[in-house]
Amino acid sequence: MNVDQPVPNPPADEQTVEQQARRRTIKAFIGLGLASLVPVGVWRWVRTQPTRGGAPQPLLETHKVNAKVFEGLIGPERLAPTFPESMAANPARVNGGIGLSPATPATDWQLRLERSPTDSQLLTMDDIRALPKHEQVIEFKCVEGWSQVQHWGGVRLVDFLDRYGAGARTGQPVSKVDPASRYNYVGLETPNRGYYVGIDMASALHPQTLLAYELNGEPISAKHGAPLRLLIPIKYGIKNLKCIGHIFFADGPPRDFWAEQGYDYFSGL
Repeated sequence: MNVDQPVPNPPADEQTVEQQARRRTIKAFIGLGLASLVPVGVWRWVRTQPTRGGAPQPLLETHKVNAKVFEGLIGPERLAPTFPESMAANPARVNGGIGLSPATPATDWQLRLERSPTDSQLLTMDDIRALPKHEQVIEFKCVEGWSQVQHWGGVRLVDFLDRYGAGARTGQPVSKVDPASRYNYVGLETPNRGYYVGIDMASALHPQTLLAYELNGEPISAKHGAPLRLLIPIKYGIKNLKCIGHIFFADGPPRDFWAEQGYDYFSGL
């Protein structure tokens, strides 16, 4: 989801990225109890180091170490908890709108799937809906500390990639080829490229990762990312991109909106 904003804070599109990054960084430090866990001298040293997006370089290096640990835990057997449909919140909480303006009318929407720099295809919602539908009731978690049980429906990303021969250099079903033949990352962007994320391939192939088009049994609204969004329960909401307009693949990490502001690129739970 593009950006997580808890009530009663104003929507993301009414705040500057700098304001959001500063607020999130402060909350992250408080939540981790960083100031109380390290000597005062070390903390002062950290604050004097170069920053990116308001985050000190030592913290960014810690993100990399954490990512290595969590990447080793990702697999089809490690599932996010699921819940009875009766526990799903209705209405579901609405998050920010960075990258969603101007809105893309559903009738004009197309998804550009770029298998490689020289091989791309435009797809419609009819193409998406033709694939097997999956529903799941999961706990959507925000990096700022709130969560909500939500009921989503859509197409598993792995099924989509297999159907369209995407994600592997050979063009074969990505879930079945030797991992060495796969690209390392999937990149996703909104139609106007205003919001963008990079997802490690293991997380993209996770059986609970959806291209979602329904929320509580109804088509998702524009504010929830219509007509198609990413729903990835094993990562925080900042990775759950709304209104997907472009999917592509890379061996190195694609650009990522909040990672550019100093946040953890992996952002796994």
